[in-house]
Amino acid sequence: MSIGTNTIRVDGCAKLTGAAMYVDDLTLPGMLHGATIRTPIARGRIKKIHFDPAINWSEFVVVDHRDIPGGNAVALIERDQPALVASEFRHKHEAVLLIANASVHKLRDAVRAIRLEVEPLPAILDARATARPEQIQHGADNVLKRLTIHKGDPGAVFASAPHVIEGTYHTGAQEHVYLETQGMLAHRENGRMVVRGSMQCPYYVLDSLTHAFGWPREAFSVVQAAVGGGFGGKEDYPSNIAIHAALLAEKAGAPVKLVYDRQEDMAATTKRHPSWVRHRTAVDKDGRLLAMEIEVMLDGGAYVTLSPVVLSRGCIHSSGPYFCEHIHIHGEARLTNSMPYGAFRGFGAPQTIFAMERHMDVIGSRIGVDPVELRRRNFLRDGQTMATGQIYRDGTDLVALMDRTLREADYHAKRKSHASFNATHPYLRRGIGIASFHHGSGFTGGGETKLASEVWVEGMPDGSVEVQTAQTDMGQGTSTILAQVAADALEMSPGGVLVATPDTARVPNSGPTVASRTAMVVGKLTHRAAEDLSKQLGGVRGPSITGAIRAWHAANPGKNLVGRAKYEKPATIVWNDATYQGDAYASYSWATYVAEVEVDLRTYATRVTDFVAAQEVGRVLNPTLARGQVQGGVVQGIGWAIYEDVVLEDGAMKNCQMTNYIIPASADLPPIRVFFEETPSPYGPGGAKGIGEMPIDGPAPAVVNAISAAVGMSIDAIPVTPERLMERLDGAHG
Repeated sequence: MSIGTNTIRVDGCAKLTGAAMYVDDLTLPGMLHGATIRTPIARGRIKKIHFDPAINWSEFVVVDHRDIPGGNAVALIERDQPALVASEFRHKHEAVLLIANASVHKLRDAVRAIRLEVEPLPAILDARATARPEQIQHGADNVLKRLTIHKGDPGAVFASAPHVIEGTYHTGAQEHVYLETQGMLAHRENGRMVVRGSMQCPYYVLDSLTHAFGWPREAFSVVQAAVGGGFGGKEDYPSNIAIHAALLAEKAGAPVKLVYDRQEDMAATTKRHPSWVRHRTAVDKDGRLLAMEIEVMLDGGAYVTLSPVVLSRGCIHSSGPYFCEHIHIHGEARLTNSMPYGAFRGFGAPQTIFAMERHMDVIGSRIGVDPVELRRRNFLRDGQTMATGQIYRDGTDLVALMDRTLREADYHAKRKSHASFNATHPYLRRGIGIASFHHGSGFTGGGETKLASEVWVEGMPDGSVEVQTAQTDMGQGTSTILAQVAADALEMSPGGVLVATPDTARVPNSGPTVASRTAMVVGKLTHRAAEDLSKQLGGVRGPSITGAIRAWHAANPGKNLVGRAKYEKPATIVWNDATYQGDAYASYSWATYVAEVEVDLRTYATRVTDFVAAQEVGRVLNPTLARGQVQGGVVQGIGWAIYEDVVLEDGAMKNCQMTNYIIPASADLPPIRVFFEETPSPYGPGGAKGIGEMPIDGPAPAVVNAISAAVGMSIDAIPVTPERLMERLDGAHG
């Protein structure tokens, strides 16, 4: 069995030795370097572009919106975002011009020698504000997406409930800080425009290229280079930079590489959506949830990008892993003249789970019920329904999962010791906090059916097996996992399985590498495609399959031996996109996290001193990779909770340098102890569910619940920087 073992990473050797080629490592004969000229204010109209006559502009390739042969838009959910600004623009740092030159030094001088003369237009920079008529830029009211989820009759319950508790919770934006910045290299090869670079979703990029150029899909080859991290930041934005590189290459008649430095990347690219979530909850005298009203508001930024799916997931997860018979959820994503907000690990769920898990602690405090006991009384049990009416039949014991986390964290003993410590220490305060949560695997509702993903597993003439998908490895181990799954299906060594480089000219569209869908959805397709390959060989598996593949090719020269699988919706999954009713996800993963903190009342700095993460993920395919995914997500969640503060000025990130955007370093982090439970799902290979998104959901509420316990005050917004904590505590004390 390959599944469940710590097989060696497929890409490990290349990355260890430096052989892996990232986009900025790539060079081609005659290659030019590209750069982008951007808008200087939040909203306005281009009046004139000034080129300094001191520069010899004949040495440069210059591209503007008139050079776009097809549609001037980035093709995503909506086509509202221009590839290059023609006249009006909606945010600072929006792309207007592209220039290229063989010399990086000349290119930098030229960027400084171009000045945009603009006419300011009325900008809206606060998503909570009602837009004036002159600020409306999308629809009738600047709402990019709104939705409602309704269950039961909450209004009737509130009138007679013993307790009604309200709270509003705010989360800030977050920068992805992937190790490798955005970059693309475009060039002509064998009659195709080849675009190679750092991306999560090659077919998304292909769709945008075909729209912008007006050419058929066959005119392009979109190829993933080695990627140094994505976290959602390389889901949608690579389409922008791919269009730009390809436009420059086409006009120049030469290869063009366009790679952002860190400051440009942080200034121009998408971030996690800021959120405001309001809860109004009716509970009985024992703390059982009777009714919930939840309002979710997201700042969507200047264009739609992926805000609809972020809002959708956020709303569906907003009521937590709890049973409540009466629920009303309303969500809106609103336009502002900030940089567009886009996908970021967890996309929507971290925001609403933060609010739900903070609110659970607030409820417990208000009615005098221990936060652990409150969760225990309200966890979903088999046969109960979730907010969308989906029946909980997972089989996971959420109480047992929480109890294990509490034991591993020594939760109850530490709460007692913290009370003694806090009563005697002059300036240090300690606290421990809990968060329980869930995360749906795969696309929401009918999304997987619409994608109609496909996977091929090909037997090669030398007897090896190649998995062919559009799934990208960004360091999370996709290639290793898919090789393990194929090897398991064929009962062969993973060393005999290759994973093809994602290239739209030779691999099928297996959907984007997002939404914790790779292991469960694409992994299951890989398993089925491998079984189909075996079937074509008469059911041969195991060590003899290599010889069987060679024999097949000897008997069928020039032909391809390919096992195929295409997504088929399970008959048990029913979803209504119009009403948001039914089975939102085929499977959910479940978790409880516990964080321990120490707050210094002299500096107002918070240090996380211990962290325990226990999760149920169906089946662990590769224990080392799975543990790394959880630990990495916890680190990002701790950063979002207490360190990472996106400071906006004129709708743009003011602190777009690593010197003043603070992320946690190794010395800032506690031991992160990771534990797994396994309740196999029928929808994933070997029973696997999703894992990659979930670890970002729980750290922030666990940490902030711990801070609130330490300082004896409810904290309702993140990041809890020392400055904000000082303001909160000093304000409370007069």
